[in-house]
Amino acid sequence: MVQKYQSPVRVYKHPFELIMAAYERRFPTCPLIPMFVDSDTVNEFRSEDGAIHIIERRCKLDIDAPRLLKKIAGVDYVYFVQKNSLNARERTLHIEAHNETFANRVIIKEHCCYTVHPENEDWTCFEQSASLDIKSFFGFESTVEKIAMKQYTSNIKKGKEIIEYYLHQVVPSLSPLLLPSPLPLSLPLFLFLPLSLSPSLPPSQMATLLTAAKKTLQSPVTSARDGSCLTPLPPV
Repeated sequence: MVQKYQSPVRVYKHPFELIMAAYERRFPTCPLIPMFVDSDTVNEFRSEDGAIHIIERRCKLDIDAPRLLKKIAGVDYVYFVQKNSLNARERTLHIEAHNETFANRVIIKEHCCYTVHPENEDWTCFEQSASLDIKSFFGFESTVEKIAMKQYTSNIKKGKEIIEYYLHQVVPSLSPLLLPSPLPLSLPLFLFLPLSLSPSLPPSQMATLLTAAKKTLQSPVTSARDGSCLTPLPPV
């Protein structure tokens, strides 16, 4: 029987581009996820205009399972394949993952999605769902199901903490030399991110944004926020 799990929609009160900059810092390894031992990029595609970026990784995990179960299964680590599809134009990231280890005995699938909040373009929504189908596992089917459920619940809670942690790192990395004070609300935040963290947009769209940014910075600011964005972020 297939078990399905769906987490509540999580809302980050930060722009999509900033959340993406924080998310990318989880790779190739993340000290906040001890079970996440390593990851290798196996496939990568980027469109000519840079707006579409698809990357597939093979992730090595040290699952928190009884030693006896690992011994019977004959493995110390399990491998998952994760495919991330980023559309900078539409501001979406779709994440699909499935297990590679024991795929003939257990089928685990997970789907996550980051999108712009429908009512506030400066906020980001996160949705996560998963399914588990255990065919057979050396008579330990119920144990495997409990481990999977425990891991999924832990990941949901940990995911928010990790984004918060990396947001604290990303925000201070904004260049004070590039940030106007006060910062006009009408400008996309990613224009002030270091190039390595900025999303790739079509040249025509980027040129339009940069032109608008230049005009905005040269004109009097009528609606602005103060420099508090350079201080540690509050919990999201």
